Amino acid sequence: MTCYRPIAQTDPARSPGALTLAGGWCWFDRVEVMERGRREIIAAHELPEVARQRLTDPRPPLHGLTWDAPRVMGIVNATPDSFSDGGTYDPVAQGRALAADADLLDIGGESTRPGAQTVAEEEEIRRIRPVMDALRGLRPLSIDTRKAAVAKASDADMVNDVSAMLYDSAMAGTVARMGASVCLMHAQGVPETMQDDPRYSDVLLDVYDHLAERIAMAEAAGIPRSRIVVDPGIGFGKTMTHNLTLIRGLSAFHGLGCPILLGVSRKGFIGRIGQAATPADRMPGSVAVALAGVAQGAQILRVHDVGATRQALALWIASTGEMR
Repeated sequence: MTCYRPIAQTDPARSPGALTLAGGWCWFDRVEVMERGRREIIAAHELPEVARQRLTDPRPPLHGLTWDAPRVMGIVNATPDSFSDGGTYDPVAQGRALAADADLLDIGGESTRPGAQTVAEEEEIRRIRPVMDALRGLRPLSIDTRKAAVAKASDADMVNDVSAMLYDSAMAGTVARMGASVCLMHAQGVPETMQDDPRYSDVLLDVYDHLAERIAMAEAAGIPRSRIVVDPGIGFGKTMTHNLTLIRGLSAFHGLGCPILLGVSRKGFIGRIGQAATPADRMPGSVAVALAGVAQGAQILRVHDVGATRQALALWIASTGEMR
């Protein structure tokens, strides 16, 4: 499959004939054509029409959210063992606090950190149901789960499935019947073993092709592309080099025709590069990578530090002159 990576720009001196990226705040006048064993730079006007439409068409609003500005998804862990903050707060109180600055909330009852063990669906439902009920109506709610029964019990607006609906064969039909949106994330392997020895022939193209296949599956199950979000899955079966390659090439995923979710908050590679051993100390690095994603047009930032991210976005917008 040929992948077209727009070379995203935000400079106010926009070149004549430049195209707007996904109806958002970035523009591009050049594109990297990527195939296995081949890379070539072409002018934007040389794009095939289908690729041009995928890269430039504005994404439809989702749960009342438009994509003319980056949106912040606040992480609410109803788990005792999440890598960053498991068991350190009351999830209902945390969700209410994050709702002040977040555009949507992502509630999870099973940790998917490297090495985490699978949680029985009954226990996962027990953890998330009171949190979902208490937070409903504050913001659109996402349920972070791989299990169809948990998704159904949550009655969430969005299902954020780190397995891209591969873990549970009933998930696609469940999401379609719920009328929910879905975030399809790439992961190599399962949490228990995904970081043992991840390998790719070409990580950017491998992840792109996988997500394209999962979008096709979701559409075949009755989930329209207008309700699909994609996530390259930073840290899920990837080395630090894989992660950085995906971040540098993030704009390529606009070619899938869906909003892009970037989830890097407090992850291990940020700690290694930024010399912050404790996840809670990785806020500055997390914000830096989030802004790098915004500079490539990423529409959703999934973060722990909602207030800090919102402040950084305000300064980024003011200093670049974007989204006025």
